[in-house]
Amino acid sequence: MSAPRSAWIDDDLAMFQDAARRFIEAEVVPHELRWAAQTHVDRGIWNALGAAGLLCPAMPEEYGGGGGHFAHDAIVSMEMARALAIGPSLNVHSAIVAHYILRYGSEAQKRSWLPRMANGELVAAIAMSEPAAGSDLKAITTRAVRQGDRYVVNGAKTFITNGHLADLVCIVAKTDPAAGARGVSILVAETAGLPGFRRGRILDKIGLKGQDTAELFFDDMELPVDNLLGPQEGQGFAQLMQQLPQERMLIALGTLATMERAVEDTLAYTRQRQVFGQPLFDLQNTRFKLAECRTKATVARAFVDDCMAKVLRGELSGDVAAMAKLWCTQTNCEIVDECLQLHGGYGYMTEYPIGRMYVNARVGKIYGGSNEIMKELVARGM
Repeated sequence: MSAPRSAWIDDDLAMFQDAARRFIEAEVVPHELRWAAQTHVDRGIWNALGAAGLLCPAMPEEYGGGGGHFAHDAIVSMEMARALAIGPSLNVHSAIVAHYILRYGSEAQKRSWLPRMANGELVAAIAMSEPAAGSDLKAITTRAVRQGDRYVVNGAKTFITNGHLADLVCIVAKTDPAAGARGVSILVAETAGLPGFRRGRILDKIGLKGQDTAELFFDDMELPVDNLLGPQEGQGFAQLMQQLPQERMLIALGTLATMERAVEDTLAYTRQRQVFGQPLFDLQNTRFKLAECRTKATVARAFVDDCMAKVLRGELSGDVAAMAKLWCTQTNCEIVDECLQLHGGYGYMTEYPIGRMYVNARVGKIYGGSNEIMKELVARGM
C-alpha cells in the first residue's frame, strides 16, 4: 500500500517525481552496492544526474537550474531516500550549498558556480564540523586571516559529505576569533589544483557506505577575498542559522520516505514468508506491529506535509523544523527496527534493503544538528 499523494505535490511536481524515480531506479540504484564497497560513487554519476535535471532543480534557469522551488528539492530528496540511493548526496549539493550561493553570493559568484553545479561539472560540499566542534558551530577553530586581497586559511574539517569528490567547498571559518558568533564567515573554495588544500581519508561509517564522508585539511591555503560568501565578514553564523531549518526539513522528508518504504517492504515480505504453515502476516503479532508502524508513518506524513505547506508559504519557523527533524528521525529508527525484526535473520543481511535502512537510519538523529540540539531549539520556542 503506497502513501497517497501529498497536497503540496501538484501535477507538474508529480511528473517531475515520476521522472526522478525512473532515472534513480535505472541509473543510481544498480550501482549502490558497488559504491558501498568502494566507499564513494563514480564521478560520472554527477554528470548524469545533471543531464537528467536532478541537480539544482530549484535554481533559476538563468543560473543553469531547473527554475523550480524548494518542493523540487524535496521531491529529489524523498525519491533518493525511498530508493536507498544514498551514494551521491544531492541534499548537500543542490538543496544546501546551491541555496547558500543563490541567497548570499554575489552575481559573479552565482554565474560562475551555479551553472557548473547544475550540470555536474562541480560537486559541492559544505565544511562545518571539525574534530572538536560539531553541533556547537561557535567552537570551530579553522581560521581565515585576510592578507591584502587574499584570505589565508588554516584548519581541519571532518565528517564532510561529498568531501572526497568535492570540487567546490563552502568552508565555515573564523575571520575574527574575538567576535564569537559574529566572527564566523563562509568562504568558497574551488579545490582543483588549490595549494594548501588536502583531502584526508574517507571515513569508515557503520551506514551510508556509498556516500563519501571525508576529512579536509587547509594548510596556509589562499583564497581570493572575492570568494567570501556575502558582502562582508562575520555573516556566516547568521547565514547558517537561516538555512539550517530548510536542511532539517530535507532530513525529515528523507526519513519519511524511508519509513514508508520500510513498511511497504515488510508488508510484502510477511505476506510471502511462510511460518508454521501460514504467511507470517497472518500472525496477530505481525499484523499489530505493522499496524503500529503504518500509524506512525501516517502521522509523520501528516506532520511533514503540514511543514511543507508552511515552507512553500515562507512560514516555517526554526523550532517547528527542529520538531520535524527530531520526531521523524526518531520515529524512522523505531519503525525500521520493528520492520527488521519481522524479517528475522534475513533482516540482518545487507542484501535485504531493510538491513541497509537500519544502519543508514541511525545517523539521522545526529547530523543536521543532533536531536538533543533539536530539543533545545523546540524548548526555546515554547
